[in-house]
This record gives sequence, C-alpha cells and structure tokens, in this order.
Amino acid sequence: MQSLLRKITRCTVCAVHLPHGVRPVVAASDQSRIVVIGQAPGRRVHESGIPWNDPSGDNLRNWHGVDKSVFYDPNNFALIPMGFCYPGTGKSGDLPPRPECAPLWHPPLLDRMKKVRLTLLIGQYAQARYLGERAKKNLTETVRNFSEYLPEFLPLPHPSPRNRLWLRRNPWFEAELLPVLQNIIRNTLQ
Repeated sequence: MQSLLRKITRCTVCAVHLPHGVRPVVAASDQSRIVVIGQAPGRRVHESGIPWNDPSGDNLRNWHGVDKSVFYDPNNFALIPMGFCYPGTGKSGDLPPRPECAPLWHPPLLDRMKKVRLTLLIGQYAQARYLGERAKKNLTETVRNFSEYLPEFLPLPHPSPRNRLWLRRNPWFEAELLPVLQNIIRNTLQ
C-alpha cells in the first residue's frame, strides 16, 4: 500500500490541465474500514496536502460524529477523491474532478483494502461512478433512497457550506440519514 500511495503522490498524468500544479491528496491503509470517496481537493486542501482539511471536512466529520483523531486514522477511514488534485475554479465554484484519476488509481487502492465495510459516496461524481444506473434521477433522490445502497454504499451530498440551502430544503437528511450514518460508523469502528 505504501508503495502505491507514493506512486499516486508522484502522479503527473493530468499536470497540463491543472492551473495550480500537481499535488495529489489521498490517505488510505490496507486496514481501512470505511472509504470516503469525494470529488477533488479544494484550494485549502491543495495548499495543506491534508484531505478534508477545510470547512467541508469539518461538516463531514460532524455528520460522521467523529473527531479529527478518528477521521485521520487511515485504519479507520480511507480518504480517496475522484480527482486527486485541485482542478481550479470555474464560473460557479471548483471545476469537476479530473477524469483520469479514478480509473487509474481507484482499482489498485480498493483492491488492497480487504477490510472495507462501507463506502461513502460524496457528490454526484462518486455516485455516478459507483452506482451507475442504480443512481436515481438526481443527487437528492439518490441520497434520499440511501437505504437501497446499503450495506456497501451510502450516498451523501457534498458537505460544503455552500450546500446549506440544500440541507434546509431536505430536513430528512439530518433527521433520518445522519442517525443511520453515525450508527453504522460507530459499529464499523468498534
């Protein structure tokens, strides 16, 4: 696993497309029990090199009901984005993750993690890749029907502070999904 992680952090496959340079960000262990598949590092994560080290990460850890010491233990959580480097910004926020990363790096990473009991699919890119035709017509419907994908997957919206409106419009997320998520995480990490 360590050799693979070193290869990933030295990857330059999509360097010509990255306006802020190459800095792949990933954390995993062959002992990881929960995989978090997000979109791509944002600017702050790109600068720090630490996955989910931003307000989105704070929200995500709150949703999980865990602190940083639990979250950043790779034996607990593998933190794997769809695109490993910061893609830059567009008109309405960060650009989509680079399409080269997931097909290149996800299979060898996931093949080495034999103890995974749950994969959290954060956002539409992860859900499209891993749920395929099983995904509903949009992210809200996919997340609302989360129980259809258990025990292997649990789809989530992106925890960005920009998604506050989505959370207000979908109170079932906090009332119904988060207690299930926290219970699964608690049981998985025991």
